[in-house]
Amino acid sequence: MSQRTDVGGTADASPLVIGPATEDDLPAIVEILNYTAANSIASFATRPTSVAERRNWFEQFSSTGPYQLFVARRGNLVLGYAGSQRYRDHEAFRETVEVCVGLEVGCRGQGVGTSLYRALFDRLADEPVHVVLAGIAMPNDASVALHRKFGFTEVGTFREYAVKNGQYLSSLWMQRLSPTVVAQDGRAVPSPAA
Repeated sequence: MSQRTDVGGTADASPLVIGPATEDDLPAIVEILNYTAANSIASFATRPTSVAERRNWFEQFSSTGPYQLFVARRGNLVLGYAGSQRYRDHEAFRETVEVCVGLEVGCRGQGVGTSLYRALFDRLADEPVHVVLAGIAMPNDASVALHRKFGFTEVGTFREYAVKNGQYLSSLWMQRLSPTVVAQDGRAVPSPAA
């Protein structure tokens, strides 16, 4: 069952609610992932995935600790998700996380990504996270702007290191060092202890 709808015009006056993802949210997250994979270079995925295939990915997240997943809801619709996950398996990277964000196509550019990241980074502020990384398939000006808004800086670009639909893709890597706090407007500011 598809949840796709025109959320941009928002005839639905329900408030935007950000909260931890539950297993019930996984089908909507998979739908967002599959739409992005089929219609964008923002995902390097080249084939659709299923809820069963994404279950192990989902199970890495917890309500505490460095690996958390949030969803944005309006009424019964999941509009997007944002998460922090393990960067690499090496113990040396135990204080490094990689973030991801995905949005329902009809709500892009409406502050949903900002709200998701604000909630995620607020929760990560008390966790043992020193570096937050983001890899962004290029070009993607909106994603770069979102990450800059939260204090990410550019580290470098992997040039033409992936192939999708016969096209070589590059990825800009950005990082954000802690400690920072996220102001109400989404800007990253140094914490008082920094």
